[in-house]
Amino acid sequence: MKSNLLMNFTVDKENNTVNVKREFNASLPQVWSAWTEPQILDLWWAPTPWKSKTKSMDFKEGGRRLYAMLGPEGEEHWAIADFTSISPKTNFKYLDAFSDSEGNLNKEFPRSDWNVTFSEKDGSTFVDVVIKHEKLSDLEMIIQMGFKEGFTIAMEGLDAIFAEKAK
Repeated sequence: MKSNLLMNFTVDKENNTVNVKREFNASLPQVWSAWTEPQILDLWWAPTPWKSKTKSMDFKEGGRRLYAMLGPEGEEHWAIADFTSISPKTNFKYLDAFSDSEGNLNKEFPRSDWNVTFSEKDGSTFVDVVIKHEKLSDLEMIIQMGFKEGFTIAMEGLDAIFAEKAK
């Protein structure tokens, strides 16, 4: 098993995007499931010590995931993912936004457009994530809120799930 897994996180301010390329020690079907099935997503989507809790998820074009990030002090931050395109086992796209517990958009925060692509090579699965923001200030707000650190911790949580399954 490979221990030095690729994690490339870049910010492209000219195009208002974050690009993340991440390698996992797992098969493509396992990684796809981890990103698309709520019971697995909830195990890793939030950065520790936070937890993710899916209230509802309809993984199809036009479907939505409504979920909360639950903090150690009882905080709740709700969000939605509106799925715009799904190509099984290769790619899905969605619009991400903060919301209330009923899925009503929180307009104080920007929406982002996620494009998540999966590929397999030499026994590893690679996930390429491109997150596009409408304007630079939206991108800068998300970075300032600790997106890089939080997403990195969440990816490590997913590594731990795959390592446990491999035992």
